[in-house]
Amino acid sequence: MALAIGLLAAVQVFAQVGSRTLSGTITSPDGSRITTSRLSIKNIANGDTKSVSAKHDGSYVIRNLLPGSYEITVSAVRGVTNSNRVSDLPLNGRSASDVAALEPGVARARTQSSGEAQRGFGTQMTIAGGRPRQNDSRLDGISVNDYANGPPGSALGVNLGVDAVEQFSVLTSNYPAQHGRSSGGIISASTRSGTNQFHGDVYEFFRNSALDTRNYFDTKKPPFRRNQFGVSLGGPIQKDRTFIFGDYEGLRQSLGLTQVDTVPSPAARSGNVSSGQITVDPNVLSFLNAFYPLPNGSLLASGDTGIFTFSGQQVTPENYFTTKVDHNFSEQDTLNGTYMFDVGTVRQPDELNDKRTGYDSRRQFFTLNHAHSFTPGFLNSFRFGINRVVATTGLTFPSGNPLASDPSFGTVPGQNAAGVMVTGLTGFTGGLGARSNFHFHWTSIQAYEDISLTKAKHSLKFGFGVERIRDNILGVSDPGGVFSFNSLSDFLTNLPFSLSAAIPTTITERGFRQTIVETYIQDDWRLLPNLTLNLGLRYEMAT
Repeated sequence: MALAIGLLAAVQVFAQVGSRTLSGTITSPDGSRITTSRLSIKNIANGDTKSVSAKHDGSYVIRNLLPGSYEITVSAVRGVTNSNRVSDLPLNGRSASDVAALEPGVARARTQSSGEAQRGFGTQMTIAGGRPRQNDSRLDGISVNDYANGPPGSALGVNLGVDAVEQFSVLTSNYPAQHGRSSGGIISASTRSGTNQFHGDVYEFFRNSALDTRNYFDTKKPPFRRNQFGVSLGGPIQKDRTFIFGDYEGLRQSLGLTQVDTVPSPAARSGNVSSGQITVDPNVLSFLNAFYPLPNGSLLASGDTGIFTFSGQQVTPENYFTTKVDHNFSEQDTLNGTYMFDVGTVRQPDELNDKRTGYDSRRQFFTLNHAHSFTPGFLNSFRFGINRVVATTGLTFPSGNPLASDPSFGTVPGQNAAGVMVTGLTGFTGGLGARSNFHFHWTSIQAYEDISLTKAKHSLKFGFGVERIRDNILGVSDPGGVFSFNSLSDFLTNLPFSLSAAIPTTITERGFRQTIVETYIQDDWRLLPNLTLNLGLRYEMAT
């Protein structure tokens, strides 16, 4: 007699607990419940098998399942057998964050631009209409939000390691009480594990500008090269007991950028502007000739300004590595740990090709998860994790203009040329070391305890957690000063509207400390075979 599995409750994927739950109802082809059945689920990768008997209404619950592919076998006194496969969620693209944006109700934030370290480097997404910083991103049950409460990401804005992701899920709304910390969506991922067989791959993805079209503003097509390569390998250390998995991914990118600037025309530099003849201040003229190139394109309507266009390369190397070790003490006890490291840098020309600018990112992640099954319906899970993010923005480096490092053009003592903002001109961000720069050091230490208990028609889950946050920020705003001018004529005659500059003796690091304590209880109460009531209560406190 063939049996069918009717999943009245879809497979539940809650990465916060560090394990998965499979629940459903066993029915015959005519829809009647089979109460004398037994379900066996086997992990195809490592052979781990769990069995459970169906309840009087044909329902079943199997907890503490690691992410992966499983074979399900149902047997009954009256006959046997049918099997289904529980497969991983599909992943597409080289950045794991791209998967979330494909989910219904999820959209990218259109206002995000690269290099904005103050808002984090990860892909900003709105989930169910919420703000991007209302979301919580989790890896192996540990929150990996950064110092801006944004999603994880590197200096290039990607989240490498897609080959190391076993499972990926997005909860957009109506999630249970066990999830908290943020009021938006929950983005969860889990790291792949090794198996009883050695499996691995070596890959490279290559892209260049050969088939790209020329940008409208390009005088010629700028070169572009991207090499994305890596290797992953997993297998047993001790068969059926201990497994290891590792993944490395490297990215090397050189992206051509075309910059279109508005600069003063030769006539304006000589004092001949559309509003009449003026006397150009000699200090301003020296500054102009040092840092503002002459137009190499057409003059604009008044003739006071013209277009200067140049192309430069944005160079980005990035390296990502992760490893995971799993150990089965017994069928009731499992332990696993994950370590991840990612470092990336970006270097590119500034707005007027006077210097190179850049920003860096470095991420480290560690988690330890222990699960113990007292009985098939009584599970305890403990998780400990550390998430550390270091980011720096506003870096400057020498390039083709040696005057960018000449302090004789400086305004603030000991600094190089100040920045200049003029209405109608491309802004100049100053000489070397003159840009605003920020240094972020974020460390989050987390521990969680979760207990699951299935009794009669109730599936209870309760637990507590604590997170200690250390957030150190050093922000230096306009160390070299920034002059603002209301018009080109005011600039040429040296009549600034304002000067903004950091006072050196007041620049100090800011350290923020916060502790988040949380507890919850929830109950999935199966009132009827086709009716389940989800109850939950959660409390969080931040100091």
